Amino acid sequence: MNRTKTVVKVGTSSLTYENGKINYRQIEALCKVICDLHNSGEDILLVSSGAVGVGMGKMGLSRRPNDIKKKQALAALGQCELMFMYDKLFGEYNHNVAQILLTYDAIETESKRENIYNTIDELLNMDIIPIINENDTVAVDELEGKNIGDNDMLSAIVSRIVEADRLVILTDIDGLYDSNPRENPDAQKISVVEKINREILDMAAGSGSNRGTGGMVTKLQAADYATKRGIEVHVVNGSKPKLLYDVFEGKAPGTVFRAQI
Repeated sequence: MNRTKTVVKVGTSSLTYENGKINYRQIEALCKVICDLHNSGEDILLVSSGAVGVGMGKMGLSRRPNDIKKKQALAALGQCELMFMYDKLFGEYNHNVAQILLTYDAIETESKRENIYNTIDELLNMDIIPIINENDTVAVDELEGKNIGDNDMLSAIVSRIVEADRLVILTDIDGLYDSNPRENPDAQKISVVEKINREILDMAAGSGSNRGTGGMVTKLQAADYATKRGIEVHVVNGSKPKLLYDVFEGKAPGTVFRAQI
């Protein structure tokens, strides 16, 4: 069997409930599927949001604060809990994980990107699943809401660095729709996008969760970045982790964006 390399990005809305508390059943299901796919011979990297959201849950906050210092503190608190949880859940299926926290100054040059590639490549050779997040405690791009700092784009950049075959973005919607399905009950899901153009970009809606920072706009931007570099992108409903099996079987359970080169 040909071994492929896949980056899976999971958002805050797929890791927590609306009240900000951790959705353990959801996360355990995701970890189980990733471990099973890894056992089948696939190389998988997990880009995980959720540090601020988990920190909010620990502090009993229902709304994402606007103050940057408070968000940085919540990220520091939440990242510790997030990795503890991943270490425990992946460990139950006999898999080791490693934490990689990135800032954009760590990927701005070819030599720095090569260092990241070498580390991740060795982790995969050691049969360890890398778990990647932006270091929100010291990097405020994402916290300030800049698109370049969103973890959707980070997952696309990581996919390019590690020369991934595909990127799967797990979110709180079934895929890309021709209009906002939360507002239009007749909205139609688009299963395949051959090329991202202005018409496709205009279909995107904003963030659907007060715990996250992105929305379909940032997913399309990430997909545009990745597909132009030869990486196929899937946007899939994160509440159904078993849909990852369909992706690996060549199906399109959400929306697939075809690689351009």
